Amino acid sequence: MAVTQQLPNPTLRARLFGARCIPALTDEALFEQAGVRIAFTTRTGGVSEAPYASLNLGAHVGDGLACVQQNRARILEALGAPSEHMIVPNQVHGSNLVDVASADPSALTHAQALATEGADGVVVTCADVSALLCFADCVPVILVAPTGTFAVVHAGWRGVMARIAPTALNELADVAFAPTTGKAPDSADSAAFKRACNIYIGPHICASCFETSEELAHQFADTFGMSCVPDSRHVNLTEALRVSLVEAGADPARIVDACACTKEHTDTYYSYRAEDGVCGRHGAIAYKKES
Repeated sequence: MAVTQQLPNPTLRARLFGARCIPALTDEALFEQAGVRIAFTTRTGGVSEAPYASLNLGAHVGDGLACVQQNRARILEALGAPSEHMIVPNQVHGSNLVDVASADPSALTHAQALATEGADGVVVTCADVSALLCFADCVPVILVAPTGTFAVVHAGWRGVMARIAPTALNELADVAFAPTTGKAPDSADSAAFKRACNIYIGPHICASCFETSEELAHQFADTFGMSCVPDSRHVNLTEALRVSLVEAGADPARIVDACACTKEHTDTYYSYRAEDGVCGRHGAIAYKKES
């Protein structure tokens, strides 16, 4: 199986969406060429009140459920995403992925049930299904394949250590070949496919703000190399992700970082650390429009 199309080089730029002008980071060229909309939201444009003000997308933080539902409806409407076909996992800081291969109601019910049991990534191989994951310092990652399939991943430090993003990259390659061959892809084809994928790293806590124990910093250094440990008490999650993704076959030129620290910019993003654990959640969202 050859790579069917070349995706545009990945970029992340701010844009206002919908009649309410809700801000988010996106890649417009990706949407225009491949029909895949990605978005990293901010805390602006919703109805929630402090301490969750205002576009809180997390239903597990103490905010009113009606507010969360209205916020989700607002961002989905602004993005043109299908509100009735959305998977939202119960994130557990693990490495489980949920595969969604059909927008059929029974398939979506099954996928959401698996996601509710606990998952930190959603791999979508069909059109007209959106995936939403929520964040407040952990790393949001969206991976898009040249076939238009995609994955949305929650990578806290445990997820980075468990290599959840490389697992999602490998899953995208596996599902791209299985329907036609019924078996694992040829190694050369798989390598070419993974190098053609775009990878977007959204806003998260930066290395200077992510203070850890010396033991954890040593674990990251041993696992991913010294480049991801600027000193004995800090970890660069972006660098650890880059190292693990490139080791898995990603093209480093196709990995783009939002370069926005959630802890340093609580006017724009939620931060669990900066807000003493009481805050909302911004989101990473993706979907592929129906042709």
